[in-house]
Amino acid sequence: MTSPSDSPSGTGTAPQHGTEPQDASPGGGLAALANMGWQILLTTGLAAIALGVVVLVWPEETLRVVGVLFGIYLLVTGVFQLAAAFGTHIPGHLRALHFLTGALSVLLGLICFRGTLQSVLLLALWIGFSWLLRGTMVTATAASAPDTPARGWMLFTGIIGMLAGIVLIVSPFTSIGALTLTAGIMAIVLGVIEVFHAIRMRIEAGRVAPGTAAERRPLFRSQPHPQH
Repeated sequence: MTSPSDSPSGTGTAPQHGTEPQDASPGGGLAALANMGWQILLTTGLAAIALGVVVLVWPEETLRVVGVLFGIYLLVTGVFQLAAAFGTHIPGHLRALHFLTGALSVLLGLICFRGTLQSVLLLALWIGFSWLLRGTMVTATAASAPDTPARGWMLFTGIIGMLAGIVLIVSPFTSIGALTLTAGIMAIVLGVIEVFHAIRMRIEAGRVAPGTAAERRPLFRSQPHPQH
């Protein structure tokens, strides 16, 4: 007569230590996620600090690089708009508009490669007109709709955007230089904050790992085999 421990199904056999399942508890995944998170945050923080230092130390070279990137952006968008002007999905009355905007973007992009002054001037005017247009739209929307949520905040941000756009258009070189320095300082500040948060996450990740290990220990403790 066979005992229950000898049955083929193996339901009564004691668990073997060599065949224990791998750790798939949520705690282990949480610790790994936290460990990856603080490393990514630390890397982005150090990169932001380095970028801010470069902007503050070499502002003219930074503007030159930004001007070249802006020229490339205008060329790429212009080429795509020219291609879209001849597409079958564009209505006939909009093809001329796509062609004109594409050709203008390509022309402005080529002007950016002529020198730093041209690219900085175009970049400042581009940003200035964008801010002026957006500020005007936000202000008009808030003024025409009294029941709009956060109407006062919309009016404030719209007016500030309009003023910033006007300043950039009137005094492009001085404004873009001040904007560059402000961007460099903000990059350093944000980088320091991210590094601080990464250190805090590293400390928390070190606390999570021992806690989860302590919680997992009873799950893998071998139990004595019941006698039948």
